[in-house]
Amino acid sequence: MYKLVAIDLDDTLLNDDTEISEATKATLAEAVAQGVVVTLATGRMYASAAKIAEQLHLNVPLITYQGALVKNSLDGQILYERYVPSDIALWISNYCAENGLHLQGYVNDQLYVKEENDLVRNYAKLSNIPYIVEPNFASIHTQPQTKMLIIDEPERLDRLGEYFRSVIGTQAHITKSKPNFLEIMHPEGTKGSALRFLAAHYGCTLEETIAIGDSWNDHDMVEIAGLGVAMENAVEPLKQIADFITTSNNDDGVKRVIDQFILNQAPV
Repeated sequence: MYKLVAIDLDDTLLNDDTEISEATKATLAEAVAQGVVVTLATGRMYASAAKIAEQLHLNVPLITYQGALVKNSLDGQILYERYVPSDIALWISNYCAENGLHLQGYVNDQLYVKEENDLVRNYAKLSNIPYIVEPNFASIHTQPQTKMLIIDEPERLDRLGEYFRSVIGTQAHITKSKPNFLEIMHPEGTKGSALRFLAAHYGCTLEETIAIGDSWNDHDMVEIAGLGVAMENAVEPLKQIADFITTSNNDDGVKRVIDQFILNQAPV
C-alpha cells in the first residue's frame, strides 16, 4: 500500500547518541529491497544528510533544509530548490544584528557565521559539518540562501517566532526543528511541499506515503501523508495531528512503523 517513506533525522531516525540502530538499518534495507522508496526529510544541510544516507545505502532524492532543497544522493542533481526571499533575508539579518542574535546563513550548501562561538561549534558537532567564519556577514545575505537559522533560548525563540510571523506573514516559512533552533525558509521550503513534490516525482499519491517525525517542523509533512506518524518523544502538537504514534527514537520507533505498515510484521 505504501510506496514512499519520508523520515526525519534528529530525535526520530537518530537516537539520543545521534546513531541509527543496526536493527533499524536492517529493516529499512528490507523495505527498500521490496521496492519502497525510503528517503530522509530533515532540516539539516544536504551535506550532513548525505552522510547519513550513505550509511543506509540510499540512492534517492533527499529532503533537506526543511524541504527547501531536494537533491539526489546518487548524482547530486537538484530536483527542487527554494530560497529565502531576498528582502526577508535582509530584514532578518538586520534585525538579528541590531538585537545581538546568533544568526547562521546557508549558501551553496555551506554554513556561514559572523564569528566563532560555542553555539556554532555545538551545532557543527551535532550536524557533523564544517562552518565558515565570514566577518563581512552582511554580504552573505545578498546571496541566495536556502535557510537562515537563529540559535537562542527556547522561550526567547518562541516570542521571536511569533513576532516574525506578525511582520513577515506568509512571505517566509518559520519553524523550529529543536527548541533552541528557529529556522526561516521560503514559504514553499517545507517538508510537506517537498513530500508532495517527491510523491509526484515517483508517480504515487500522497495516500501512498508515510511521514515520520517528532518536531514542529514535521507538522505539514505528517499532516498530508497517507500515514502521518509521530514519535513517542514528539512534541504534543505533532502527536495531536498524527495518525499513529510509535515508540521513541531510543526504542526503534522507525523500525516499528516499517515492520507494521510495510513489512506486515506484528509489533513485538
